Amino acid sequence: MPIKNYLDLSLKKISCSAVIVAAGSSSRFGSDKLFARLAGIPVIAYSLMSFEACKYVSEIIVVTESEKITEIAELCESMNITKATKIVCGGATRLESALSGVSETDKRSKLIAIHDGARPLVTMKIIEDTILSADKYKAAIPVIASRDTIKIVSGSFVTETPERSSVFCAQTPQVFVPELIKGALTNALQNNIAVFDDASAVENLGFYVCVTEGSEENIKITTPMDLRFAECILASRRERAML
Repeated sequence: MPIKNYLDLSLKKISCSAVIVAAGSSSRFGSDKLFARLAGIPVIAYSLMSFEACKYVSEIIVVTESEKITEIAELCESMNITKATKIVCGGATRLESALSGVSETDKRSKLIAIHDGARPLVTMKIIEDTILSADKYKAAIPVIASRDTIKIVSGSFVTETPERSSVFCAQTPQVFVPELIKGALTNALQNNIAVFDDASAVENLGFYVCVTEGSEENIKITTPMDLRFAECILASRRERAML
């Protein structure tokens, strides 16, 4: 068999369930940020379209609040998001919502990707690079180097200044083999372990997480200013595409 054909068959074996977490309160945004309009389209629609287009993604599970289930279902139908197989209720915390989503994934999936619905500008390269790294190393996340010097603070005083070259900002999607992330999230919930992202739950079990290259454009919409920043990024992308 030619090498190219063999590689193509190998890649086709990757089956990844994508869990899009969209159950936050949007308290700092002031309204529902996931349905805020970004260039005329709801913020969450961008993530849905990106994972729909990814060749490694076999299904999409959306985790949201109960009152938004119908609205998201209608959005998926109107935008022809055919991979969206389930829309489930989230929990009281980000950890509970992530566990709700991964628990509903197809048992045949080799990988599970967890993505913030409020990160609309994730690129296909970030998604695919992270999936391929997780397929090799069992756990992978995109990161970017910190631009600023980080200070560890206790009370009103600095207690430590980490070396900036070793400090990175984590992004999503974060991708794992199913048994690892399901076990890690369950362990964190049952033992009341504070986790700051899905990867930190895995790290608490003693597993190493591989890092891939993220992007400064892969921002998370938290405040109205972030939405304006995202509009600028989209405008810049359109300009680059025209060159």
